[in-house]
Amino acid sequence: MSDPGPLGGPDARQERALPPGLLLPLSTIGSFPKPERLKRARAGFARGTLDAESLRAIEREETVACIRLQEGLGLDLLVDGEMYRGDMTTYFAENLEGFRISGLVRSYGNRYYRKPVVVGEVRSPRPVTVEWFRFALEQTRLPVKAILTGPYTLMDWAFDEHYGSRESLALALADVVRQESEALVAAGARYVQIDEPAISVRPDEIDLAIRAMHRVTDGLRARTITHICYGDFPAIYPRLLDLPVEQFTLELSNSDLGLLELFGTSPFTKELGAGVVDVHSHAVEPVEVVKERILAALRVVPPSRLYVNPDCGLKTRTAEEAEAKLRNMVAATLQVRRTL
Repeated sequence: MSDPGPLGGPDARQERALPPGLLLPLSTIGSFPKPERLKRARAGFARGTLDAESLRAIEREETVACIRLQEGLGLDLLVDGEMYRGDMTTYFAENLEGFRISGLVRSYGNRYYRKPVVVGEVRSPRPVTVEWFRFALEQTRLPVKAILTGPYTLMDWAFDEHYGSRESLALALADVVRQESEALVAAGARYVQIDEPAISVRPDEIDLAIRAMHRVTDGLRARTITHICYGDFPAIYPRLLDLPVEQFTLELSNSDLGLLELFGTSPFTKELGAGVVDVHSHAVEPVEVVKERILAALRVVPPSRLYVNPDCGLKTRTAEEAEAKLRNMVAATLQVRRTL
């Protein structure tokens, strides 16, 4: 497991929250582009030409740089940038018992990941993300959002050679994700995001996804968020709102704001993290375009329930594109805040 190494200072464990009354809080979904230096280091580690300690040092340095970037841009709720993670599913499978990792499979476009295979009872021998969360929290006075992959997606994106039932595997993984969530809360996490991009792909399994999420979030002493992108939303809406989380971060821009029209068919009752920049496009949206998207979202949810973020993780963009998109997102949000 990646480990950021020794951590110092009691301040790293202090709970931090967004200021009361802050409208349109600015955040991201989780991942940031990995710098070329880090890519070379990870490749060297995989080849055996770079040792683990040297790789961790570079991961720590790039994590700090990512946090400084977010602070400089004016984001309100930070993330660690996931410099120590590869794929959102394989990373967790590599650090849990009961998995082995197979060869590359395509997730979408020209993006590939190593498919996890469940070969035994899934267990977590130790926290997977807590030390990195603490490290990130130590670097800033702003709140930091913890990011996990949800049980339904972990199940759906793996081969099962042990449980023989999608339900049994999803619920077993929910117990593991709950364990990790509780460890993060104990480390000071006030915001826990459980990513479930697979949840809208199989509408017939929405009940299973909701049951699994209940195991993760019921009674959890944190603000709970889920991120969902693409899929057949009309087939699961408004049932989707029964997911036991307080906020949905959703991909709006890539769908030309089509989800906002769907929400007009039945009231959207959660907080909305509105995706106002498209992470699948190289084009940097002008401030005015981003502002129009924020205003469109405000016609669906009130300012007190609207967060502003990109559509999805930024790791597919270049560093320059990601920064430019976020800079315009912040500028547009500040303009809208002044009108509220």
